[in-house]
Amino acid sequence: MGEVNKTFQETILLKINGMTCAACASRIERVLSKLPGVDKATVNLATEKASVTYDRAQLGLNELAGKIENLGYQVIKDKVDLKITGMTCAACSGRIERVLNKLPGVASAVVNLAVEKASVEYYAGAIELKDIKNRIENIGFGVLDLTDKAEVDQEKQAREAEVTRQRLRLGIAAAFSLPLLLAMVLHMLGIMGTVSDLLMNPYVQLGLATPVQFIAGWQFYRGAYLTLKNGSANMDVLVALGTSSAYFYSIANVIRRSPDLYFETSAILITLIILGKLLEATAKGRTSEAIKALMGLQAKTARVLRNGQEVDIAVESVLVGDVVVVRPGEKIPVDGVIVDGTSTVDESMLTGESLPVDKKVGDQVVGATINKLGTFKFEAAKVGKDTALAQIVRIVEEAQGSKAPIQRFADVVSGYFVPTVVGLSVITFGLWYFLLDTGNFSRALINFTAVLVIACPCALGLATPTSIMVGTGKGAEHGILIKGAEHLENAHKLTAIVLDKTGTITKGQPEVTDVIPLGDLPAAELLRLAVSAEKNSEHPLAQAIVDYGKLQGVQPQDPESFTAIPGQGVKVAFAGKTVLVGTRKLMQENNIEFTGLVAQIEQMELQGKTVMLLAVANKLGGLFAVADTVKEHSAQAVAELQAMGIEVWMITGDNSRTAQAIARTVGITNVMAEVLPENKAEKVEYLKSEGKIVAMVGDGINDAPALATADVGFAIGTGTDVAMEAADITLMRGDLTGIVAAIRLSKATMRNIKQNLFWALIYNSVGIPIAAAGYLSPVLAGAAMAFSSVSVVTNALRLKRFNPY
Repeated sequence: MGEVNKTFQETILLKINGMTCAACASRIERVLSKLPGVDKATVNLATEKASVTYDRAQLGLNELAGKIENLGYQVIKDKVDLKITGMTCAACSGRIERVLNKLPGVASAVVNLAVEKASVEYYAGAIELKDIKNRIENIGFGVLDLTDKAEVDQEKQAREAEVTRQRLRLGIAAAFSLPLLLAMVLHMLGIMGTVSDLLMNPYVQLGLATPVQFIAGWQFYRGAYLTLKNGSANMDVLVALGTSSAYFYSIANVIRRSPDLYFETSAILITLIILGKLLEATAKGRTSEAIKALMGLQAKTARVLRNGQEVDIAVESVLVGDVVVVRPGEKIPVDGVIVDGTSTVDESMLTGESLPVDKKVGDQVVGATINKLGTFKFEAAKVGKDTALAQIVRIVEEAQGSKAPIQRFADVVSGYFVPTVVGLSVITFGLWYFLLDTGNFSRALINFTAVLVIACPCALGLATPTSIMVGTGKGAEHGILIKGAEHLENAHKLTAIVLDKTGTITKGQPEVTDVIPLGDLPAAELLRLAVSAEKNSEHPLAQAIVDYGKLQGVQPQDPESFTAIPGQGVKVAFAGKTVLVGTRKLMQENNIEFTGLVAQIEQMELQGKTVMLLAVANKLGGLFAVADTVKEHSAQAVAELQAMGIEVWMITGDNSRTAQAIARTVGITNVMAEVLPENKAEKVEYLKSEGKIVAMVGDGINDAPALATADVGFAIGTGTDVAMEAADITLMRGDLTGIVAAIRLSKATMRNIKQNLFWALIYNSVGIPIAAAGYLSPVLAGAAMAFSSVSVVTNALRLKRFNPY
């Protein structure tokens, strides 16, 4: 693997057509990993995609694609025809062509001056159509008739073309194989006659078997040649070897006028295997429905205000800062913030929650959600690939393309499988020909063929990725975004879960419950000082005081200096006087006396309130009590996690009494209180050191290190982007029942994978000895092999009916 420059490193998804089994995926992965500049390559058989992290300064996309195509596979490129305006001469068309061909992600671009059209082939995983359009506009030309007419789902088109090809091949194979099958049945039943005599004629059988072998079965010869040429072996090698043995041995016997003919064996085998591939291709198309459904949610147009007029434009043309108008029943086109109007919005596509959400000025709205009642205007904040929907699609695509640790087992097995099977087949032939039925070439050949065919590793390669595809897609449907297959696998192993308190167990929207002036400082002045001190703080408790002050009509003052002390409070200065607002620890460290108030403070803390102290010029001025309400489903989620045998811990910066009061409310007995933000990760590490498999659940910036440290990090989707970026699983609903649902989904997916691996291996482990012992005809072996792949994909599709909530 070459040295990779991180500055120019990028990760792309390439769509690949033509893989038949796990050996194909492993071979592409090995070849790509050895290319100079490639840091990491992962190839997924079920999704038919390669995820490649590489240094674009060392390696071009066309070189990557070329390497895959040299191995005998097709890299699917998206193609679009663009109408270009403003060209006046050949120099214009030449310039556009040169600029487009230099764009990273563009495979080829041809510009025709006469028809004013550009035909562009590009890799969708590396560049968006919008970027191509913008580049043309940036050099002074116009682009018309974009996505609605021109853009085609090339992946879907390729899959449909593959299904059509297999149907055609199956039609040819079945048409010529059925007479051979009829001949075999008539012969076995001892029914003689004109039809039987005709079908048993060696030359008629040769004439029927040849189109099946070399027209319907040509795909196996081509695949075997390309695989062997590159020093590997796959399913095609086994099929080509097995059917060719039966076919050419039969030709030799026709020439020798021997009655031992096995044309029906090779023909029916090919027919059954093509039938299996057709059923598999059809079923695999259904496993990626989650991505298609998500992408179909996006609005096609947006109504924006331009020069005081409402204008309908393509959603791709919406810019950050545009004011967008949304009427009742319409899809919200992009992400933004409401600037005028109120409404209720159906956000079920995002959270899986069916109840509409009330929206007012200042609230965020998300693209692809549906406006239910009112008309409102919002300012576009995120467009294109930055929208929540685009991020969800990206996360699901990457998760479906990733590999779970359990997949390594299948990869290792499939890497040695084909050579081992060929060896076993040769041994089987030798044992029968030289020992068990000495000199009986026909018997030895039939058993040799049966072993070859029953052992094809297709099902083994599909066992894990198909379940991962369906499982991650199912998660997205219910607002559970899983970043990678390894996180989906790890979730079912969890033995301990650490829950951050504020914003996770509680709503994170605390309210002031008590304002207690001390000494001769009036309540109004106490509140004014507190609001002025806390106005620059982002802490939820500080925000509660600021919001309370607004309701009381307080006019805050700008401090001369402001210092936030993590986990303790703030220190500010007004007119030369120092004001402290925060915890008892903050007061102790600044030598502020509060001993006489300890009993009163502890009493409020036992009620679940957080008490903040305010001091002015080294003298205590008053107390503020703030309470945060517990989320509706927190207690239910904690009970369900404990019922699963998982330890539940609460972690918070609050003092022990307040923490214990909240913990009791939701049924948690394990509490870590007075933990500073920077120490949360250490606490998670400590639990891991005790042998626990630990999850961390949080929603804030200060939770990010702990989320990254945990075996599985859960981010509450109502929290910050930083927390969601650091997490392995994001819960869009914002309540803790999502953790329970994610673990249930993980368990269901892992159960499904193990079932698939069992079926995939049982066919081979039971089938190979039976075939070698001579108790399994090649035709039955072919049927079993074809059925194994179909059964694995069908079993994975059962997950689509699973409801994690």
